[in-house]
Amino acid sequence: MLSLAIGGLRARWASFVGTFVTLTLGAGLLTVMGLGLASTFDPPERAPERFAASPVVVIGTDTLTVGRVTHELFLPHPVDARLLAELRALGPVTTDGRYDAVGVTADPGAVRRVVGDRGRVLTGDDRRQADPGPERDAEALVTVNALLGTAGGVTAFVSVFVVASTFAFAVALRRREFGLLRAAGATPGQVRRALLTEAALVGAAASATGCALGAWGAPVLARALVRGGLAPGWFTIRDTAWPLHAAFWTGLAVAVTGAWAAARRAGRTRPAEALREADVDSGVLPLGRRLLGIALLLTGAWLLARSLYADPSDLLKRKSYTTRPMLLITGVALLAPLIVPPLARALPLPGALGMLVRENTSAAVRRTAAVAAPVLVMVALAGTLLGSAASVTAAGAAELRRHTAADHVVTGRDLRPVRVPGATLSPSASTGVFVRDGGTAVVRYEARAVTDPAAFAALARLPVVAGDLGDLDDGSVVINEEIAHGESGTRAVGDRMDLWLGDGRPVTLRVAAVLATGTGGNGPYVTAANAPGAAVDRLDARLPAGTDPAVLRATGGTVATVGAWAAPRTGPQTRLGLFLVLGIALLLALIALANTLVMATSVRGRELRSLRPAGLTRPQVLAVVAGETLLAVGIGAVLGAAVAAVNLAGLGAALASLSAPVTLRVPWPALAATVSACALVALTAALLTTPRRTP
Repeated sequence: MLSLAIGGLRARWASFVGTFVTLTLGAGLLTVMGLGLASTFDPPERAPERFAASPVVVIGTDTLTVGRVTHELFLPHPVDARLLAELRALGPVTTDGRYDAVGVTADPGAVRRVVGDRGRVLTGDDRRQADPGPERDAEALVTVNALLGTAGGVTAFVSVFVVASTFAFAVALRRREFGLLRAAGATPGQVRRALLTEAALVGAAASATGCALGAWGAPVLARALVRGGLAPGWFTIRDTAWPLHAAFWTGLAVAVTGAWAAARRAGRTRPAEALREADVDSGVLPLGRRLLGIALLLTGAWLLARSLYADPSDLLKRKSYTTRPMLLITGVALLAPLIVPPLARALPLPGALGMLVRENTSAAVRRTAAVAAPVLVMVALAGTLLGSAASVTAAGAAELRRHTAADHVVTGRDLRPVRVPGATLSPSASTGVFVRDGGTAVVRYEARAVTDPAAFAALARLPVVAGDLGDLDDGSVVINEEIAHGESGTRAVGDRMDLWLGDGRPVTLRVAAVLATGTGGNGPYVTAANAPGAAVDRLDARLPAGTDPAVLRATGGTVATVGAWAAPRTGPQTRLGLFLVLGIALLLALIALANTLVMATSVRGRELRSLRPAGLTRPQVLAVVAGETLLAVGIGAVLGAAVAAVNLAGLGAALASLSAPVTLRVPWPALAATVSACALVALTAALLTTPRRTP
């Protein structure tokens, strides 16, 4: 089998070049992503900065622990005057104007006995937790981890998808070869093993090459992430081996898995296939493939429907709208041979050449489906990822505009109070609450603390489903439906509920109103009395006619109209992350597309030469090839757009069920650029490999 496989590789090395390159890039990218992920798990040890000269650091209470659950407080406690005096009795105390932490030169054991449960005692490298950087670094590492994890998942999916499609088409082109082997006495098992051995050899060589390239490229990516603001300045690639092993064996598994279905079909090739000359495909959609495709589509639809019923907000999360399209993409690709003929014949192509292009495309189902597959995956991913991200951002912005009757909003840190005659001013501060959900879970919710409940009720236009915002006072809370219908039971207006405030203080408050969940920014709301220490960072203002908004600058914040304040904004880091993921997928898809067309067009010499006696000139033959190529790309674009439309429709239904504005955004420029790139690469590959001699 090994000699037969090596002989096949030597004879058909050109048809394996694209697969080799795709697998090499896939393994290389997986290596890069794996090394990057490994570097986010444990940040490097860094020396303390804030209290470097103090052997012990005491931090005021900054966590809430309920059972085995621990959360960071929204409003940490400072080291109070009484504890500070007790610490000074032990030894010199260092302060820097902020009393959330102090340095102490004393015996750590004695400090712990004095502090007790009134704070945390840190020694050694743990003292760095008092520095301002760790929280920002941790958030940045979470962002990098999510980005690289998403990119790695998309890379693996696209690699498997295009490699499987390429191998399937390669087997279809070699049916005469396999027919000759069967006629020469080869058993179906021998044919299958030969093809799988070819795949394993190509996969091993490509994976090893990809691992070497990935080890070189990982530091380059790390520097790019730092320059782009996606990673902290100290982020570097750590020396670890498991990502290399994971990438190599994944690449090998992708090659063998991609060839598995094709190998089974090759083993079923009959000796009579050696006599076939026609390029008309038959039996391209066996029952197993048909059932699998239908099952994937039904599973994707069921998951979408379940999320809409049980947790619509899940559809708004990036992890959901990144992974969910993959089921639909694979299902549509499996059923493509069933869809291609009617779709090709439905397009009105004029003239005799148009009819020839249409009939050739619908007859050569395998070739058309193989060309359409990379386009399908790219259009579906681009439409879903970019469209969903833009739609969620636009919905959040529209929700902000809709939820206030103010005409101006002031933002900033620790805003100063201001008096404007005749104006309605509603100051609020960022805070949070902790709510028990079920027997043991405690959920952390961001919240707003309202300084003037009457002004808040006058300006707020929140989606109230029960109760009245005017009933909010120091003994009550406004919650959303997610909290109201938690696992701990239904909480209705007028009920009293136990919760913890942003500083960890347990309280029992009455439910004043319940809001629709929306995109995630609706509630909870408490009064400033239930958020001691929270600094005002937002001021909603409705000014009398003719009043200059400049009077609001006395607050010390940034004054903006509601429209400007709530304008949709996608951060540069988010855009960079999305385009990094899609750029990787597009690169793999374009290589697979070019490889498929090189294989398909280069073996069509006999077919294309038969067109010349029918009266077609050389330019007309090239026009037929170009037309078939563009039609296949168009079919892939239509199928990909259909998948993206289903996902965006599900997102729209989720927004509607959450009582959020339904603001669907279709990324037309990105889709046009994606289809154009696919068409350009496909057309170039097809025309350059069209046999020159067609007398």
